[in-house]
Order: sequence, then structure tokens, then C-alpha cells
Amino acid sequence: MRRILGITSLYSAGYGNVGSSIYYALGLIAVVAAGATPVVLLIAGIIFIFTALTYAEGTAMYPEAGGSSSFARHGFNESLGFVAGWALMLSYVVTMAISAFTVPFYLAYFWPPLKESPVAATSLAIVIILLLAALNLRGVKETSFLNITLAVMDVAMQVLVVVLGLVFLFNPGLILQRVTSLWPSTTNLISGIAVAAIAYTGVETISQLAEETKHPQVRAPRAYLLMMLTVMVIFTGISTIAFSVMSPQELAQNWSHDPLAGIVHYLPIEIAAKAPSDPVGQIVYIRLAEVMGAFLPFLVALLASTILLIAANSGLMGISRLAFSMGHHRLVPPVLGRVHHRFHTPYVSIAIFSGVAILILLPAFFRADFFSQLGSLYAFGSLFSFALAHAAILMLRIRKPETPRPFKLRANIRFGNRELPITAILGLLSTFAVWIILVIVQPYSRWLGFAWMLAGLVLYSIYRHRAKTRE
Repeated sequence: MRRILGITSLYSAGYGNVGSSIYYALGLIAVVAAGATPVVLLIAGIIFIFTALTYAEGTAMYPEAGGSSSFARHGFNESLGFVAGWALMLSYVVTMAISAFTVPFYLAYFWPPLKESPVAATSLAIVIILLLAALNLRGVKETSFLNITLAVMDVAMQVLVVVLGLVFLFNPGLILQRVTSLWPSTTNLISGIAVAAIAYTGVETISQLAEETKHPQVRAPRAYLLMMLTVMVIFTGISTIAFSVMSPQELAQNWSHDPLAGIVHYLPIEIAAKAPSDPVGQIVYIRLAEVMGAFLPFLVALLASTILLIAANSGLMGISRLAFSMGHHRLVPPVLGRVHHRFHTPYVSIAIFSGVAILILLPAFFRADFFSQLGSLYAFGSLFSFALAHAAILMLRIRKPETPRPFKLRANIRFGNRELPITAILGLLSTFAVWIILVIVQPYSRWLGFAWMLAGLVLYSIYRHRAKTRE
């Protein structure tokens, strides 16, 4: 692959994927965590920081597509490299499904039946995946210019919402009341932390692009740090404003699929209601509310739909990159990386994983709790692959201390004559603990997730056995 990407391109691609999750994650978390949503999002954000730092060190060491699969293969062995990669593939498939499934709820601004009818919304989501599969089969390229433009627009719009909310509506007492009045059970609180992992969908993106980056040993870690800072500021601000304009019940019941649409729906109303008594102040508040009400909902509907489409497409392209990398290292059958003779695209993996994403969406036709289950299924794959990434970085510190580390995590503790990063230790403990709890309390993600992993292990065992037999 040509190394053409810089920090701006890496950051925009990374934040474009991670930032897209705020368009559905906030409502999804509220369904489970209720009043504790801001707290849960903050805790998950701390885990995200640990994970982003781990990926920064790992990507600088091994600037190759594969992410956690690559780290585990170098740190442990090929078998764990496969396990990490297969779990990551599940996350990519669910990213496709949940991003496509959320698009209709934002497009409902233009055609309300999309939000009112599960059949209409699910049908459109399936059509979106089919169209993306067709485009990728023929060959579609991500452009740095488009990614950068949309990322800038996305950040600008989110910052605008946060600033307006903080200036005109921020009420710590009201937020505290809403948090404490609907505090969830311990089980739901912990489940919420697990589901909140979906808010940081796309942390692998920068690592997957390492082979296409100029000087990835330097630029990938910097892009991770910049993305990490932006994500924490924006997500904290958005969750704070959400609880300033609506109750947890309102967020979970009416705006669970499109929380940003709910925020910009209530924002002008709340601004107008807070107008001061003096005539000049009233005119300013009311005019501002009218302007915001006229263009913010439209802007959010259009921008959210576009970014979610790109996130779904990035999930599909991420699978293609990962399948190619794993096939190159003989972790999956080469057929998954087979390239079409005419279009030069990995058509087998595109067709298979697009089909899996559609199968995952089918229960949405008749299950009211499907959305929260989809979130927990994403967390199953992502948390497991994150835990293996942390473990691999720690193992590399023990087994290969002499390997150059262009970006080395600070705050280490001594283990014999080895230095182990505290952030990776805390990341491993937190991600694995939350994953275990998710497995215990979420039967849907438990059974479907383990079925996926078992199917992968069977495929891996058969393929490796046949490969050794041929040798």
C-alpha cells in the first residue's frame, strides 16, 4: 500500500469513526444506565484513554494493518492473533449494522415514518448495507479530503451544540437531580459501562491505516493523542447538554436511536424559555432560538446520516483490510482475501460479512429491545479484542524489551528488570472485568458472541490442519 496519509488524515478518519458513535451511543447507554449515563460515559472514557494509549504504542512498534490481531500475534502467538482478529471482525460487522440501523432515525427528519415504523427503518438499514456492499465490490475509495471535511464539520457542529448548551442552559443542580432521581441498579450500572464501550467505536481505525501512513511511528501516536483529547471533550459536553435539555426517561424512550436529534429539538425551546425579562434580552434569546430551530435539526439530520453511512462503509473496509492482513499471515483461509479479477476488490469477504451484518439486523423487525442487544454484542467483540491488545503490549514489554518503541508509554512499574506501563495494566483489568460482567448479565451477546468465536476457532483449526497437511 502507498504511504500517503498524514496526521490530519489519520485523525479525521479516526474521529470520523469514533465521533459517529455519539449519534447513537448516548441514547443506547441511557436505555441501560438511565440517570447514570454521564457517569457511565465518563468511566468508559477513562477506559478508552487506556486503550488509545496502548494502541499508540503498539501501532508505533508494528505499523501494519491488523490492530489488536497484529499486537497479539507479535506478543503471544498466531493462535491468539487469530482470536483477537476474529473478535475484532465481530465488532466491525456490528459497527456496520448499528451505523446503518441508526441512519433511518436521523433521516426521519425528512420522512417521519422512518422513526415510527420498525419495518421501514430496518428495511432501509438492510438496503444501505446492500448498497455499500455493491459499491465496495465494484471498488470505492475513501478520500482524505472528504474525511477531513466531514470530520471538521462534525466537530464544529458538536462544539456549537456544546457551547450553546453551556452558555444558555447549563444547570448543575438540574443535572444532578436527573442523575440521582433515576440511578440504575448495580447490574444495569455495570452493564451500562460495558455498553458504553460502543461510544468509542473506531479506536482501531488509525492502527488499520498504519500501512498507508507516512512515518507511522510518529504520526499514528500523535493522531491517537489528538483524537483522544477531542473525544473526551466532545462526549463529556454532549452528555452534559443532553441532561440539561431532557430527562433520562425522555432520552431513553423517545430519542434512544437519535439522541443528537433530541438535543437539537429541545435546545431552541429551552433557549426561548430561558429568555430574560428585559426586552433586549428577550429579543436576543428568541431570535437565537428561531435561528437554531430553523437550521440545527436539518444540519444534524444531514450530517449524522452522512457520517453514519461513512462509518458503516468504514466498518466494511476495515473488515477487508483485516481479512487481508490475517490472510497474509496465514490466520484465515486465503479465500477471505481473494481479490476480484476485474474490480480488484476482496469480494469474498465483502459478500460474507455484509451478509452477516444483514442477518444480525433481522431481529429488528420484531424485537423492541433489539437496539440495546446490538450494543451489547458490539461490546462483546470490542472489549475482548481491547483486553488482548493490552495483554499483548504487556507481554511485548516482557518478551521483547529490546524492540524499538518510537512511542513508549510513561508511568511504568518495575517487574524484575522489565518496565510495565500502568495504563496497559489498568486497561487490561478494566476491559476484561467489564467483558466478564457483560457475558454474565447479557444472554444475547453471550450466546451469539461465543457462537461467533466458536465458529471462528473451528474455521481456524480446519484451515491450519489442512495447511500443515499440505506442507
